[in-house]
Amino acid sequence: MSEKVLMKGNEALAEAAIQAGCRLFFGYPITPQTELSAYMSKKMPKIGGLFLQAESELAAINMVLGASAAGKRAMTSSSSPGISLKSEGISYIAGSDVPAVIINVQRGGPGLGSIQPSQADYWQATKATGHGDFQLIVLAPSTVQEMADFVGQAFDLGDKYRMPVMILSDGMLGQMMEPVSFPDKGEPVIPERPWAASGHGGKRPHNIVNSLYIEAKDLEKTVVERFKKYDIIKKEEQRAESYLTEDAEIVIVAYGASSRVARSAVNSARAEGIKVGLVRPITLWPFPTDAIEATVPTAKKYLTVEMSMGQMVDDVKLVVNGRKPVSFFGRTGGIIPTPGEILEEIKKLNGKEA
Repeated sequence: MSEKVLMKGNEALAEAAIQAGCRLFFGYPITPQTELSAYMSKKMPKIGGLFLQAESELAAINMVLGASAAGKRAMTSSSSPGISLKSEGISYIAGSDVPAVIINVQRGGPGLGSIQPSQADYWQATKATGHGDFQLIVLAPSTVQEMADFVGQAFDLGDKYRMPVMILSDGMLGQMMEPVSFPDKGEPVIPERPWAASGHGGKRPHNIVNSLYIEAKDLEKTVVERFKKYDIIKKEEQRAESYLTEDAEIVIVAYGASSRVARSAVNSARAEGIKVGLVRPITLWPFPTDAIEATVPTAKKYLTVEMSMGQMVDDVKLVVNGRKPVSFFGRTGGIIPTPGEILEEIKKLNGKEA
C-alpha cells in the first residue's frame, strides 16, 4: 500500500477511479460532489484521459453508456437531484448489459432540498433507479478509505456481471478528510470485453449494444435471464460488517455515515452494560440478509438508524419477518443524528420488555 495521504472523500473517489483504469469521466457539477469533478478535470488530461463536463446530467449518463458500450471503463458522479436526471440513462445501461460506475454523494431532498448530508436516496438506489425490471449493485462506504477501496471493486463487479454499479455516499463522507492509502498495483488489469461495440479488424462478428426488443417474448426472455444473474449476485455478493453482535440483545442496523455515529452509541451503551451490537450493510443491493439473519436467534429488538424518514428499515423488517420488533430512528433534511440521540433510543428499547 502507498503512504497515507489526507484527502477529501470526493477526491479519494476520483483518484481511486483513475487508479482503477477509468480514463473517461462525464459529469455535471452539483454540490456536495463537485470536488470529485474538479479533481478529474485537473488530473485526467495529464494521464491521457478525458474529463468532459456535459451540458446536462442527461447528456453525461448517455456519454457513459456510449463509452461503456465501446468497452471502456467510464464513470459519472452526481448528487441526489442529478441522479434523478440520470435515471433514464441508468436504465438504458442496465438494459444494454454494459458495466458502468455511478457515484451518488447524497444531499437532502426532495427537490433542491439542501446541500447537507442525507441518506434519503436509499429507495431510489435499491428499488427504483430507473424504469423497468432491473437492479444495480449498490455499495455503501462509511470511511474515506472505503470510498477509495470500493471504486475499484465497483469497476470489477460491473465487469464481472455486465451491469451498472452505484457507490452510495453522502455529503458528510464526500466533504470530510481522513488519511487514505491506495494499493501499489501498477497498471490496472482490465478484462477483455468480447461483447463490446469496438473495432475488431474482421476477427469477429459485429457486436450490437442495444436495449430495444420489438418482440415481447424476446424482451421477457432477456429480462428473465438477467434476473437469474441477479439471483447469483444475491447469493455471492452480500457484504456487511457485524460489530459486537455475538451476544447483542439490541441490534442496530445502520450504513454509511450513520453507522459511524451508531458505532459510537454502541460503545457508550456497552460501557453502561447494555448488550447492543451493530450490523453495517456494505452492499445495499444485494441487501445483506444473511448478516441480519445470523443475529435473529439472540436479538430481542432491532433499531434501524438512517439519515432519512425511514427507508432501509423496510428491508430490515422483511428479513426479521415479524419474529422480533423493529424500531426506527432517523433525522432528515440534512441533519446528522448524534451518538447521544441514538444512545437515548437504545436506552428506551432496553427499558422495555422484549
